[in-house]
Amino acid sequence: MNVIVCVKRVPMTQEVNLKIDASQKEVDKSRLAYVMNEWDSYAAEEAVRIKEKFGGTVTAVTIGAKDDEEVLRRCLAMGADRAIRVEPEQHPLDGFVIAGILAAIIRDIDFDIVLTGVQAEDHNEGVVGSMLSERLGAAHAAVVNRLALDENKSASINMELEGGVEEVLTLKLPAVLSIQSGINEPRYVSIMAVKKARKKEMKVIHLNELNLSEADLARQAIIEAVFMPPETAGAEMIEGTPPEVADLLIQVMKEKGVIE
Repeated sequence: MNVIVCVKRVPMTQEVNLKIDASQKEVDKSRLAYVMNEWDSYAAEEAVRIKEKFGGTVTAVTIGAKDDEEVLRRCLAMGADRAIRVEPEQHPLDGFVIAGILAAIIRDIDFDIVLTGVQAEDHNEGVVGSMLSERLGAAHAAVVNRLALDENKSASINMELEGGVEEVLTLKLPAVLSIQSGINEPRYVSIMAVKKARKKEMKVIHLNELNLSEADLARQAIIEAVFMPPETAGAEMIEGTPPEVADLLIQVMKEKGVIE
């Protein structure tokens, strides 16, 4: 069972004071630490578990600069067999372009399953998995929180829907699955595992080597501006007897245009 897992290195934005950069189109990342995207870590763990159960290979793929090889090394330390980094050479990226680049790489690899995270922590778009499946002509399922494979090249999966509801379905492979957090518990990566991972294959491909057309590399989503949410006034506490509180609530709702 040959598995490809697509991963991304993202800035840690939790519990930090974010600032908008001079372009007003991006968060200032100059002082932020970077880690593997959380959802991708679950996808990487699931890929390795599939290999451990069924045999085959795991190939980790990322699009990014030299520093982004950090997430590939982590995948190799977890148990992936080889890694591929695509050097974008400063080309603007969005979900559409990323899916096109990944598809160009993956088409040349013998695969049964492609795993992605449900979304990336930086832009939270969650579109690459579905776009990638369309490019590859493979089945797709998103928000997968349970995955069971059999020797007949089919996958039984649970998809998380809204309101705590799940959908169970079976897909014929090859397929692209977008993995939800909590599907497993990603393994601890030791220093020794990282050292051993240095001996595994790390391939770098430049964007101009993929022979993609201008249409393939044309962004479909352009960020016009990024801004911090406006500060609002604090909550107003309404006190009084139940009839008095009800009258005040009705008055407030009329003033806000909620009711007439």
